[in-house]
Amino acid sequence: MITRERSEDYNKALELFIHYWGQMSSEWGINKTMAQVYALLFAESEAMDTDTIMLELNISRGNANMNLRNLIQWGLIHKVNIKGDRKDYYTSETDIWNMAAKIIDERRQKEIEPIKKTLDECSAVLENTKESTPEIEDFKKKLHGFQVFLKLFNDFAEAVLPYISDKNVDQIKGIVQMATMHKMQMEAENDVDNPKTV
Repeated sequence: MITRERSEDYNKALELFIHYWGQMSSEWGINKTMAQVYALLFAESEAMDTDTIMLELNISRGNANMNLRNLIQWGLIHKVNIKGDRKDYYTSETDIWNMAAKIIDERRQKEIEPIKKTLDECSAVLENTKESTPEIEDFKKKLHGFQVFLKLFNDFAEAVLPYISDKNVDQIKGIVQMATMHKMQMEAENDVDNPKTV
């Protein structure tokens, strides 16, 4: 797969990195090639043109162009101009914190918004019905609980994502430590309330 002149160890590490990112892509809700294009650009210290990306990953021009466009839309790569060269070159977002925040935000928008819209439609149907049965009231209550949860999750993500940065590592560690301590306390209380029997 890797074609440029590089050291053997660099090529080995690069191929492993690109392969792993391609495998992880399904967990992020993006296609394998998009993840591999990002991985290649992230690892490379110099900007790369479309032809080189195609050659490195053995993909078609259409596939390369489509995934480069998507990565630009996500804000994960940037188009750069090199003086005296008419080709388009690309570099990646190298701030791992910023990259992670952008992926989380894209996933949130693509997954949470459709669920919210469907829940709102279901609720509207039940609110406009002339019937009132225990079954309908129970369903309305469950839908409302789900909507409250999604709104809280969405508000939390919107509030926290801008602060995911290497400048805020100490604060993030503090939040994680506080949540871990709270979890341990809840588990200890649960053990007292529900002692294990041998």
